[in-house]
Amino acid sequence: VSGCDSSINLTFHKSRRAVDELFTSLRDIAGARNLMKQFKSVYVPGNHTHQASTYASYKPLLKQVVEEIFNPERPDPVDIEHMSSGLTDLLKTGFSMFMKVSRPHPSDHPLLILFVVGGVTVSEAKMIKDLVPSLKPGTQVIVLSTRLLKPTSIPELLFTTDRLHPDLGF
Repeated sequence: VSGCDSSINLTFHKSRRAVDELFTSLRDIAGARNLMKQFKSVYVPGNHTHQASTYASYKPLLKQVVEEIFNPERPDPVDIEHMSSGLTDLLKTGFSMFMKVSRPHPSDHPLLILFVVGGVTVSEAKMIKDLVPSLKPGTQVIVLSTRLLKPTSIPELLFTTDRLHPDLGF
């Protein structure tokens, strides 16, 4: 990150530049979901009221997405859109301007395919495998991704790659 091959060559200016680049990366990552209405954060603040006290926690984005897909109280997920394909769907979309036609919901089908761009960890895939049967039994989920991430891959992808021109490994 600092461009130095050893700590002897590290100067204040080089370390300052490396820290600035690190925080720029963190700000870019934080702003990546600004246009979303629901999935803006993975941080859940704690509650410190009189009797009940809960601590701040982390709620993974994939968990939020899967819970939203199978939430029975939300007929139309806010940040998840159905993309029309085929003549039947195009006709439904056209008629929906004149009459009340509901769009298909991702949880209507017995098979859900999740494709994660950028990579997925084994623990994320297992979390989805364990979560879906508790939300909607009988639903099969297939998780696909551009790559399988190791824990060491994540800091490397966040801080040492050019996010505008990433090396996807193929």
